[in-house]
Amino acid sequence: MTTYPPNDLPASLELGVIGNGSIAALIDPHGSIVWCCLPRFDADASFCKLLSPKIGGGEWAIELEDFERAEQRYLPNTAVLVTKLFDKHGGAIEIVDFAPRHRSLGRVYHPVMLARKVSPLSGSPRIRVKLQPLCDYGTQPAATTSGSNHIRYILSEVTQRLTSDVATPLIERSLPFSLDRPAHFVFGPDETLSESPADFIHRALERTQAYWRDWVRSLSIPYEWQDAVIRAAITLKLCQYEATGAIVAALTTSIPEAPGTARNWDYRYCWLRDSAFTVRTLNRLGVTSTMEDYIRYVFNLAVVEGDDEVGPVFGITFERELHERQVDGLAGYRGMGPVRVGNDAWQQRQNDAYGSVVLSSAQLFFDRRIEHRGDAIMFKRLERMGTAALRMAEQTDAGLWEFRGRASVHTYSAAMCWAACDRLAHIATELGLDDRARYWHHEALELHARIEARAWNEKLGYFVDAYDGENLDASLLLLANIGFVEATDPRFVATVDAIGAALGRGNYLFRYIAPDDFGTPETAFNICTFWYIEALAATGREEQARAMFENMLSKRNALGLLSEDLAPGSGEHWGNYPQTYSLVGLIQAAMRLSRRWEEAL
Repeated sequence: MTTYPPNDLPASLELGVIGNGSIAALIDPHGSIVWCCLPRFDADASFCKLLSPKIGGGEWAIELEDFERAEQRYLPNTAVLVTKLFDKHGGAIEIVDFAPRHRSLGRVYHPVMLARKVSPLSGSPRIRVKLQPLCDYGTQPAATTSGSNHIRYILSEVTQRLTSDVATPLIERSLPFSLDRPAHFVFGPDETLSESPADFIHRALERTQAYWRDWVRSLSIPYEWQDAVIRAAITLKLCQYEATGAIVAALTTSIPEAPGTARNWDYRYCWLRDSAFTVRTLNRLGVTSTMEDYIRYVFNLAVVEGDDEVGPVFGITFERELHERQVDGLAGYRGMGPVRVGNDAWQQRQNDAYGSVVLSSAQLFFDRRIEHRGDAIMFKRLERMGTAALRMAEQTDAGLWEFRGRASVHTYSAAMCWAACDRLAHIATELGLDDRARYWHHEALELHARIEARAWNEKLGYFVDAYDGENLDASLLLLANIGFVEATDPRFVATVDAIGAALGRGNYLFRYIAPDDFGTPETAFNICTFWYIEALAATGREEQARAMFENMLSKRNALGLLSEDLAPGSGEHWGNYPQTYSLVGLIQAAMRLSRRWEEAL
């Protein structure tokens, strides 16, 4: 009896990522594309098998008859993924997947395109191709028309053309055939290729590999954990939408934070909170053009005339309203719905956003590598964020964890508002604006004193998560990171110790443990574990920090990537994927802990 790779296994986050700055696709260990939104990250999910379409389909599979096992890896220092499938008779095939990205005519060529090359390696393999995109988040199959060498797929927001040297009936009907020579598939704009699919893929693959290897050579990486940092950096780059510079929180929507929870959110948008951490990471890696594009996205979007308040999250093409809805065509990850499109966090008040904008934008005024640096006019625009920060610092908000059912004056939000004032004072000094420097320095000192008086709990002996409160959350680990306190301050050391005792679960850290709108959290938050690792190192516990970091590296998936959350017991990945916050945390921790090059060589 003929058998194919199992098609009914539970979905997992053992997924590879390919992309080019226009689109990105997630590929499972058997070489099937199970998630891809077209024609951009936040568009309709044309390939959506990851979230269980109720009508079936939603994937692009290359299936090997009598399948036995699979292997998968990235070509070193690239975003090119290679999957090998082996059958029970000694036959084997290799699938090379990439999204073309290379320099051409003075620009970067990055079309809405996926390219696949399938080659026989041994034996007499037989395959079938199942290309089944869907429309309107799994509601209906894409309409198709075909020609002699192509098939046109009419999707929700774009029409894509598959050009191949495989006969179109074999693809249209998913018929098995013997693979006795390489097969090539170009799934891209509805335009006629000017050359054969084989020639196009050969040339595009060479140029794409060269692009990524050149990009990696420009990275300033630590001596230790180089492969982990390189893979995290490439994946972070894959999460940037080239047209605007926005970096999404993740490429997916509605992967639950824990089994059976309703904590299913759409992360295909750009959070201002992430900006300061992402800019810092990109700066340390030395990827100045990526950093500059992202800073300008944040600055130009958030600092707008007439805005009294700024939202915490925006669309990748500058959308301010991200209305949230549930879709019915997808049952959810492992059937765990609901599946959400949009994110109502855009309506929330999250006061740390003001500090996030100023901290990330500050690079414009100090970094001499940036071609168009900040000036007095830009500073005046940025001051609006400081004015708003002063007004909102001690007002209640949803906090960085985006509580939907309660509000407090959160310590982290207030401290980030202080950071906005503090950095504005530094920027004004850099620009020689002495009056403004004195003003912002004074306001920062006054606010700092008020925050300390209300956020430090003398009875408990540590900083607390909200004014006059008693609870802890992991954001307090960042007080030294943003300069609110020194890492050597006994109050900060005591807070780090209290957080480790209360929120730690072995080698992992929860963001908080107090019940929220959806009950008690069940999984560790990866970025919080990395924050804790950095805080341990900053407070002199480097050996413990290194041990925890090595453990986190061991919990990455087989391709070196991380989601948002980990189950402390099993180490299973949960939450949206790949999570840029987690990748940023990995890079930052590696940079802090690694031996210096001059010490190692």
